[in-house]
Amino acid sequence: MAGQEFKPFNAYIVEAVRSAGGKRNGRLSGWHPADLCAAVVDGLVDKVGLDGKNVDDLIVGCVSQIGAQAGNVGRTAVLSSKRLPESVPGTSVDRQCGSGQQALHFACQAVMSGTQDCVIAAGVENMSQVPIGANIIDGFKAGHGLPNGEGVLETYGESMKQLEEFGFDTRNFSQFGGAELLAKKYSMTKEELDKFADLSQRRGIEATKSGRFQEEIVPLKVKMAKGESPDEMHVKDEGLRQTTYENIAKLKPMFKNGVVTPASASQICDGAAAILVCNEQGLRKLGLRPKAKIISLAVVGADPVVMLEGPVPATAEALRRSGLRPEDIDLLEVNEAFAPVPLAVAKNFTGGSLDKINVNGGAMALGHPLGGTGCKLMATLVHELDKRQGRYGLLAICEGGGTANATIIERVPQSKL
Repeated sequence: MAGQEFKPFNAYIVEAVRSAGGKRNGRLSGWHPADLCAAVVDGLVDKVGLDGKNVDDLIVGCVSQIGAQAGNVGRTAVLSSKRLPESVPGTSVDRQCGSGQQALHFACQAVMSGTQDCVIAAGVENMSQVPIGANIIDGFKAGHGLPNGEGVLETYGESMKQLEEFGFDTRNFSQFGGAELLAKKYSMTKEELDKFADLSQRRGIEATKSGRFQEEIVPLKVKMAKGESPDEMHVKDEGLRQTTYENIAKLKPMFKNGVVTPASASQICDGAAAILVCNEQGLRKLGLRPKAKIISLAVVGADPVVMLEGPVPATAEALRRSGLRPEDIDLLEVNEAFAPVPLAVAKNFTGGSLDKINVNGGAMALGHPLGGTGCKLMATLVHELDKRQGRYGLLAICEGGGTANATIIERVPQSKL
């Protein structure tokens, strides 16, 4: 009403699930991205016991929106769903590797404003079918140009010359070059990155063996693009590798004068994830109990040449907005696009300790399904925070172009509901 004071709602995570990651040309490679996203969304709806007609929107993060992932994959996922009616609109988001996390932020902002009460945030990427950079490479080949205009090169051309040291084309941004520049900025050695890559693998293997991912994974039928598909379900991350630090240390850097190797970079991955977000009205209307409350949302811009340092200022901004201190955070999920990214966060906020960061392994071990990663990592964070009976968790992801999202959640004890 006119003149009435507006009181924002809170945003709550009711449930969060994901697929197990699939390797390139692996056990999920035959899934159409819209079907893959829809299957995980349907798994979420079934787990909650929700009538799909009560979902106000589906917001889907996806990076390479071309081919099978074009045409608004958020909407095509609705149309592929067995649980969501066509009355659910569906839309797509691209904030590069943070697309899924931005989908979550948009869902939270929708329910906090009261314009919607029940929204599903999701993310999907089938990198076997739609390779990383396909929208850029294919668009260029078709004569549609490259993303960076003259203004970008005028502003950052000199800065891009830093990439010459590692043998990169200095006319374009490079995430690989950004990883090397970030490692150089923080004086990270190859040994330091290799040890973290080994830790990620060991943590991922242990989490899988102990069943720590079981509650968050939606079983999916194996569909392989090449060869026969066995009549079985895909329930374990396919990228895990039995290796040793000694073997990792033998790998040579991918670029001259560099320190990043294939082991300290994220794995190509097919996957999807989904999160149900409600405000107080949605919870009451649908009789739902939340697992976590959204405490703080942040998104920042940072140096696009170094590119991957964004989680540092994003984490600082999320903490500032929440009034919390780094030591208040019980668990952190920082996407392992490259090893220097979570290590930079550790050096800035945990005194270099990795005890609370990516405790079940990260993208170097489990894979990084680009647009699906934000929701994937949030699913892991929500469930692990509950297992450990922690209070606060933080998710941060670096993104192409020098942006980053950060989210702080608070576990909602079931005894208080």
